[in-house]
Amino acid sequence: MAPLVYVCVRPQQDAAEAEYASFRRAMELDQSQLERVDLTRDSLPADAFDRWRGFVVGGSPYNATDAAEHKPEGQVRLEADLARIADAAASGATAALFTCFGIGVATRQLGGSTSRAYPEDTGPAEITLTDAGRDDPLMGGLSSTFTALTAHKEGTAELPAAAVLLATNDACPVQAYRIGDRLYATQFHPEPTPEDFTDRMTVYRNDGYFDAADYDIVAARVRAASVTEPARMLAAFARAF
Repeated sequence: MAPLVYVCVRPQQDAAEAEYASFRRAMELDQSQLERVDLTRDSLPADAFDRWRGFVVGGSPYNATDAAEHKPEGQVRLEADLARIADAAASGATAALFTCFGIGVATRQLGGSTSRAYPEDTGPAEITLTDAGRDDPLMGGLSSTFTALTAHKEGTAELPAAAVLLATNDACPVQAYRIGDRLYATQFHPEPTPEDFTDRMTVYRNDGYFDAADYDIVAARVRAASVTEPARMLAAFARAF
């Protein structure tokens, strides 16, 4: 059986390596079961949809809402590759899970819209499943309200027409959705433990997600959080696809 693949869209290699390890641990997969492709360095291979049976897209400091004329060439190229994955998953040709930055690219590609009106602070956030989320094959086994880790500057303003809203909160109403039965997208980060997340914070402490002077305060809040349910979703995705 073809493996799944972690899709790296982080230019910072140390953060990307740690993110890959976080996904593997949460999904309970070894390196042969979850391979990786780095779209910050290489284009999506021509045989990607034959080589891999499903795609897990990590986060990124990029923003889908960045003005086109300000996007570096590498971002433009990798967004086009993510759009290909989104189209394939929405049509049922593959399975995909888009997280954080990836949800913005998938949303725009599939007819929705993103906005800077729905940022969330770095740290734990309370997520609530919708009725559809409680009935969903992947998310239905989670607690109806749970804690996840967030850090983003944009969010989904309008869902794609085919999307089913699975999870929400007040600050960013679109926290997760599904299109068909093979495309999932989350605004929150499903893979990191609190310790993973604080390590990632050190990489991006000067990137505007939080005041760098408040690192210790924010990190303490993250470390105190109980984050169990998002990883269970990832394990369910791995089992399903």
